[in-house]
Amino acid sequence: MIRLGLTGSIGMGKSTVAAMFAEAGIPVFDADAAVHRLQGPAGRLVAAIEAAFPDTTGAEGVDRTALGEAVLADPAALRRLEAIVHPAVAEERAAFVRDHGSAPILLFDVPLLYETGGEAYVDKVAVVSASAEVQRERVLARAGMTPARLEAILARQLPDAEKRARADFVIPTDVPLAETRAAVHRVIACLSGSYGE
Repeated sequence: MIRLGLTGSIGMGKSTVAAMFAEAGIPVFDADAAVHRLQGPAGRLVAAIEAAFPDTTGAEGVDRTALGEAVLADPAALRRLEAIVHPAVAEERAAFVRDHGSAPILLFDVPLLYETGGEAYVDKVAVVSASAEVQRERVLARAGMTPARLEAILARQLPDAEKRARADFVIPTDVPLAETRAAVHRVIACLSGSYGE
């Protein structure tokens, strides 16, 4: 089994690329979706997050905007949050591997893969990438996003150029979708070839 990490900075099109891998039959572990489940209504991390960050949860689970405001500009607070969230996500990831143990390739969609040392858990890394202009345009089109918030998020993320330099594969997303899909299929073919060796 080959464990492929998929990462990329905000607005790079990672979700679209992960869906392309899934369409090609590759089981996908979505770390963000796991966090949403853990922090959603009746999620098992809601009480711990409320205890650590009062007034950031409600009937719908964690209020991500309120929690973001509580931790984005405070590195110590962010570390406290990560100490709650990361072990729970690791448990979800282990369960995913158990459930899909017979698959030749597993994809791990992890936004902050390099930033959290997640590359230690995968065999290869694919980075999704687009030009800074396309990235900015995509992100600022999101509801509630501001240039200041984008800058704060980017400050927490490894620069795109560094991610590309460290990756085993780079998948472009500022090209027609057919080109992005072709790049995904090249990655699968390459990994399938090495798996068969």
